[in-house]
Amino acid sequence: MCFAAIWTGVRWIDVAACVGLYYLRMTFLTIGYHRYFSHRAFRTSRAFQLILALGGSLCVQKGPLWWAAHHRHHHRWSDQEEDLHSPTVRGFWWSHLGWILCPKYDETRFDAIRDFARYPELRWLNRFYIVPPIALAALLFFAGGFSMLVWGFFISTTLLWHGTFTINSLSHIFGRQRYRTSDTSRNNWLLALLTCGEGWHNNHHYHQNTANQGWFWWEWDPSYYLLRALSWFRVVSDLKVPSRQIKYAYLNYTHEELERLRAGPVSWVRRFKVGASPGTEPLSSVATASAEG
Repeated sequence: MCFAAIWTGVRWIDVAACVGLYYLRMTFLTIGYHRYFSHRAFRTSRAFQLILALGGSLCVQKGPLWWAAHHRHHHRWSDQEEDLHSPTVRGFWWSHLGWILCPKYDETRFDAIRDFARYPELRWLNRFYIVPPIALAALLFFAGGFSMLVWGFFISTTLLWHGTFTINSLSHIFGRQRYRTSDTSRNNWLLALLTCGEGWHNNHHYHQNTANQGWFWWEWDPSYYLLRALSWFRVVSDLKVPSRQIKYAYLNYTHEELERLRAGPVSWVRRFKVGASPGTEPLSSVATASAEG
């Protein structure tokens, strides 16, 4: 359907809808599906919980319980054989798109998401997750015709998919490692811009249950800024942030450990160029407990 833009043309309002819905839905995904349902990084009411689930479902990345359960599984087995979307184990394209398109993983891992599976409205939305996106597509069509449908829904959703899945793929390949973890997670400022703050992936894998992913003032994290604003109006509460001990843990690393972290991306490329097994040369010397869960 994206190629239909060749015939529909483009209007400025179509592009505005495309970009606006990209970032709006990305925000629901980062705040709702990821930081709330996957990691419980803050608290909120049952009503706003449902709003977050509805907004996340507009991304067409399946239901909130499915998404969060698989993401928790990823953190428990990150870059190990059991990880469903590790680029170092299964390759770039599988980690980027292949895994979510594979029917083998269509079932929800309810054993990993029992805390939220007890809500009947979430279970219903998890089963009929396609209903809100269809409603959005219909609304765009009636509001702006076929052109707005193509740009505001199909092209925007395609960009949203690729933007989201750069965190599964590219953020485990390109960027810098500040903290020692048992995986290849990296911080990448460009991916943070594309994903409303999710690009600080090494921070996140070092200590996952925080409402902020950018831990320093220069680490752009608009999803957290929005959560802070919502907390002023008591829509959300108990925003978890890293302690000073966790945040500055890297200052206690030895020179050799810091050099090893800096050499991480080169090591990754070298392994794949020579065809070595991805699991034969660990990129971190210490597996932190915060990388599990």
